[in-house]
Amino acid sequence: MRVKMILPALTEARSPFWRPIKYSLFPPLGLATLAAYLDDADEIVLQDEHVQTLDLDDEPDLVVIQVYITSAYRAYQIADHYRQRGAHVCLGGLHVTSLPEEAAAHADTAFLGPGEDTWPAFLRDFRAGCPQPVYASHSRSLLDLPFPRRDLIQRNLYLVPNSIVVSRGCPHTCDFCYKEAFFAGGKSFYTLAVDRALREIEGLAGRHLYFLDDHLFGNPHFASSLFEGMKGMGRLWQAAGTVQSILKTDLIEKAAASGLRSLFVGFETLNPDNLVEQHKFQNLNRDYSAAIRRLHELGVMVNASFVYGMDGDDESVFARTVDWALGQGVETATFHILTPYPGTALHQRMQAEGRITSANWDDYDTRHVTFQPRRISPERLEAGYWDSYRQFYRWGSILRSAQTHKTLNGKLRHFAYTSGWKKFEPLWDWVIRAKRVTGMLPILERVLAGVQPVQFQPSTWKPANNHMLPPSS
Repeated sequence: MRVKMILPALTEARSPFWRPIKYSLFPPLGLATLAAYLDDADEIVLQDEHVQTLDLDDEPDLVVIQVYITSAYRAYQIADHYRQRGAHVCLGGLHVTSLPEEAAAHADTAFLGPGEDTWPAFLRDFRAGCPQPVYASHSRSLLDLPFPRRDLIQRNLYLVPNSIVVSRGCPHTCDFCYKEAFFAGGKSFYTLAVDRALREIEGLAGRHLYFLDDHLFGNPHFASSLFEGMKGMGRLWQAAGTVQSILKTDLIEKAAASGLRSLFVGFETLNPDNLVEQHKFQNLNRDYSAAIRRLHELGVMVNASFVYGMDGDDESVFARTVDWALGQGVETATFHILTPYPGTALHQRMQAEGRITSANWDDYDTRHVTFQPRRISPERLEAGYWDSYRQFYRWGSILRSAQTHKTLNGKLRHFAYTSGWKKFEPLWDWVIRAKRVTGMLPILERVLAGVQPVQFQPSTWKPANNHMLPPSS
């Protein structure tokens, strides 16, 4: 069987002028994992439109397309093309789960929710000649999850080829998050077995890892065991966590001891009323400054996330947020315009209030205003979003923020990481077009390690339960 697996490019990633490095960071791990369920005799092609031009002149038997909201129109275009060629087209992902009827018009089979149980069921039906139009996930387990087919990934096209996911979902429920819609009908947070996760990490070449989990620290027992198992591997790794997970336990110390060097943290807003409005209770009554100090004292850099446009925000929110972030010495910041994704509690609430102003999915990129804000005009909200990036990543701002660190190591690492991320776009564009992105990984590792290099030591960890290991392929 000839199988084509495609990750269409997000609309905002298709600029003809610049190719931002963030769209060349991670390979399509979800599709590579689904590929591991296919037979050895199947001919599999995996293509990521963010880093390569799609070949649409082939004639596969089965086409699998992962759909996000701002790639939806492109995904439907590709799906219609292959259906006209006689292929059986499968669509899945966040957007398909949120709007299944819309997606069904372009698919022979639509997948709702995660695919660990539905994808194997579909393959059995497809080979038997009786595939169903819809498969909805209800059984949630990663016990028998195979290793992703990393041999299908062109590593040289990605800065972070060693991305990994060891859990699904998140234990928290925020109104603006897709999570509840995607995991409806079953558990919304669950993890791999620790042995299985460590085995996959052991098999990855090099030092650097990036955990793409929504909340790596969400299950403290799992996270603690994982970090203990990673000790001695000599890894440098990045991940995402919450303010609560930084302050509440000693997990962050264990993470740093096992190689954590950069953490994405969703601060979202400095206004507690906004946190209540969005049901982000895990951030309430948390000392953001203390969380940042704790990370910096452990040698962990901070990627701070902020969202503009909540009902408590007025025109002062932009300067106030940027000034606070610079004063705290966070190394990088990502800013977003509040976006009411279909299927979320936020969308339901705004739709009931008549505040949704756009159903053009290309605008749902957290850069455009798609609703009527309470205390600020849509035009000012968009302008403030762009101005925040300009102000935070000015050379003067980078120098000011770097000076907040107590050590020369911290100052130098801050300056190198922040300026390298945003101030060298022409260089990144050249590297991406030359297909030499992975060649920049040693520089990233060196910055993450700081002035004193981390010594790589062979791990002494051994899997305790061989039955947990995936079959070889």
